[in-house]
Amino acid sequence: MTQQTQLAALGLFNAKVPRYTSYPTAPHFSTGVQSRQFESWVQAVPEGDSVSLYIHVPFCRRLCWFCACRTQGVSNDDPVVSYIGTLKQELSQMAALLPAGVTLSRLHWGGGSPSILPPDQITELAGHIADLIPFAKDAEFSVEIDPNEVDDARLDAFAAAGMNRSSIGIQDFDPEIQKVIGREQSFELTREVVNKLRARGIYSLNADILFGLPFQDTASIVDTTEKLLSFEPDRVALYGYAHVPWMAKRQALIPEDKLPSSIERLGLYNTSRALFLKAGYNAIGIDHFARPGDGLDVALSEGRLRRNFQGYTDDGCDTLIGIGASAISKFRQGYVQNASATSAYLALVRDGKCSAARGHEFTLEDRLRGRIIEEVMCTFRVDLAAVEKEFASVPVDLRSEMMRVQQKYAPFVTLSGTSLHITPEGQPLTRMIAREFDAYSMDEKGHSLAI
Repeated sequence: MTQQTQLAALGLFNAKVPRYTSYPTAPHFSTGVQSRQFESWVQAVPEGDSVSLYIHVPFCRRLCWFCACRTQGVSNDDPVVSYIGTLKQELSQMAALLPAGVTLSRLHWGGGSPSILPPDQITELAGHIADLIPFAKDAEFSVEIDPNEVDDARLDAFAAAGMNRSSIGIQDFDPEIQKVIGREQSFELTREVVNKLRARGIYSLNADILFGLPFQDTASIVDTTEKLLSFEPDRVALYGYAHVPWMAKRQALIPEDKLPSSIERLGLYNTSRALFLKAGYNAIGIDHFARPGDGLDVALSEGRLRRNFQGYTDDGCDTLIGIGASAISKFRQGYVQNASATSAYLALVRDGKCSAARGHEFTLEDRLRGRIIEEVMCTFRVDLAAVEKEFASVPVDLRSEMMRVQQKYAPFVTLSGTSLHITPEGQPLTRMIAREFDAYSMDEKGHSLAI
């Protein structure tokens, strides 16, 4: 029996499972957690602690058809400038709750397209944040840059504001594929923006590409990967395209009959992965790659690699505060998500209210299972004895669960004493194996293919 046949028999090519950037996953958030919890959890951040801050800018000059993010198109800067004013108001409300001495370790602007902001608004927003929460030593300030929506003035403003890491979405460099997914972005333009970033001293570069796009084949994924490698990025995310038109209506514009099959998707992933490894990158979890010595690579080797809403991270902060429409915060106590609709978010904040709309308060079992799932996703192994030692008590029989998982996924999963290990050949099953430790019910319609 071939490896592909074995993977097929275990359901890899049909399964739909969460990406596990959180546990429990966002569909299990409820309106039982709102402003009261957000405010009390912010106030409970230890004095002198470092926190991470995520700023969500939900605007794009044009909407890409493949994207499932919460974004909206704008034809001028008026709604963007107005939104930034509300972001500043929310930031001030949040900062007033923080205890003394809290510093900012990580700042990330995502979207949408944060590079859509006018230069003066970039300067104003960054300055407002710095005035409210001082940066910690060696803080990281990263921004998602759209090469189609950035110019010298914006890049100058980001550099002056202290941005020291940029993230560029590429998807695929094939012009025909770009047309079909509504994201036309030439290799030459992308290269020009990369060079301009580095000319301004912003050398740390993240990039991401997709596999599983319509019309994508081995030749196109090889071409895209090799072109990306010519930029010498520090980190790369190789994401599987999630076709969920029932959730993202714009994806209905993408021809389903031209999408690669699940088996073809795995081949595309393996082809690109092999090129990254050949180029000297180290694999990080299921879909990231990093240069040796990069923060992700070091975090993996030191057992500090974590998973959050941006994917894999070396961010060690216990608190991530999300600002903006639909932004999600993570505290020691649980998750809180802001109102998703931009209009609802704006109305709440402008009325002086907290924009928290839903969330989840952790139980002991949530913490335990979340830790196991994170270990599976980050290292492909779980040492049950070490996890149990981390918690004062264990409310579930994890040993029998480990045995069940090993038996179900053998020979791709081994169990030695209290240590569960996914073999290299079984790593495409990782999200499915993580699902085995998820105690919550799941509607497959809300999730993407396992590969």
